Amino acid sequence: MIYTLTLNPSIDYVVQVVDFKQGEINRVKKDYKYPGGKGINVSRVLNNLDIKTKTLGFIGGFTGEYIKNFLENEGVDTDFIATGGDSRINVKLKSNKETEINGAGPNITEDDLEKLFHKLEQLTSNDYLVLAGNIQKNLPRDIYAQIQKRYINNDVKVVVDTTGVGLTSTLVHKPFLIKPNNHELSEIFDVDINTTEEVIHYGKKLLEMGAENVIVSMASEGALLICNEGVYHGSAPKGKVKNSVGAGDSLIAGFLASYSKNPDIIEAFRWGVACGSSTAFSFDLCKKEEVERLLHEVKLIKSEDNIL
Repeated sequence: MIYTLTLNPSIDYVVQVVDFKQGEINRVKKDYKYPGGKGINVSRVLNNLDIKTKTLGFIGGFTGEYIKNFLENEGVDTDFIATGGDSRINVKLKSNKETEINGAGPNITEDDLEKLFHKLEQLTSNDYLVLAGNIQKNLPRDIYAQIQKRYINNDVKVVVDTTGVGLTSTLVHKPFLIKPNNHELSEIFDVDINTTEEVIHYGKKLLEMGAENVIVSMASEGALLICNEGVYHGSAPKGKVKNSVGAGDSLIAGFLASYSKNPDIIEAFRWGVACGSSTAFSFDLCKKEEVERLLHEVKLIKSEDNIL
């Protein structure tokens, strides 16, 4: 089973406004509401790919009920913990420029965390756990590392997709996969990264620090897989980008959908790139038919001596 953890789920309220004018009344042309959060995105894509998944996390209030009901109506299994306060609403304004206003979300108590830890005790070596997204301000920066440490003897395959200390603190516990993008890689090492060779260099450092596999997403430039088998570049298929939200989460979902059925890391990478691209070309998250159509367009090139 593939479990995903979203500590701070949201309703993403997407509004399209023609020629938005600050300080004036603006009329919405179209609007959409989706459950948001990186782990939730991974579970929704896995569900679209007919892979069994369960999403975990904290929800509260009428907004939390909306998130839960939406996912279950799609067929995604949920096992959320109800907490005080309302789950947040994130406003995504699409006009001449894209603007986001993200809510803070409810505080998580020690009792809430203990309930989560109890649920995670049930996971085994047959399971995957995706730890994805930013961490609420009232939680420890290394909460993902704390979760890994508690269940390291369970041999759960852990995937981490977050930033800064939240990511680097997990490396000592050897996560199965991490997925920074090229900008996050720059922030981790406090350097400017401008070339593919530099991405490879610093991606390999993450392997040395403990990650078993590293995927660095690079938007229209595709993605790099850095692992024991070598370094592979996956080219992004050609298409019109309609939506940048969730492409990285879709990459993780595609990778796990393939790998959980057939532990071929290179083929799993191909599926990941196809899923990420398919979401970028859609208004919502990718669908199986479109992913399968794009699969043959993903070209994988193995690096020789760190040069592509």
